[in-house]
Amino acid sequence: MKELSVKDVNIYHHMPEMKIRRELLEMLFALGKAEHPNEFLAILKAKDGIIEELELAPGTYSNENSASFSIDMMPLSTDTAGSAHSHPCGLVRPSDADLKMFPKIGRYHIIIGTPYNENTWRAFRANGEPYEMEVVD
Repeated sequence: MKELSVKDVNIYHHMPEMKIRRELLEMLFALGKAEHPNEFLAILKAKDGIIEELELAPGTYSNENSASFSIDMMPLSTDTAGSAHSHPCGLVRPSDADLKMFPKIGRYHIIIGTPYNENTWRAFRANGEPYEMEVVD
């Protein structure tokens, strides 16, 4: 069997660019406001490299400090891009718990902080690295 070169490995680790629909992002802002002071947790669905839909995570338990659900209850599908959740405290960086959850749900993750608007959200890759996600109409 042939050994993989660095070039081969990079091909397998290439991740397509992901964008998000403005309408969905605005829905996430509204969801953050509606659930405040508790967190919300949603599964993001993508089509053709654009996150266009969300599903509320089934069996979610949330409070002011966290939101969680059983991974076993996550719907099986090939269009899962990642997750979105709120941080009512306003910090838009992944917690230790987020960093453990991200790789289990998908490749792209959004955190929205108070006051839940275009200035208080960030996207991250599954490893917690910030990701500049383009917003499209």
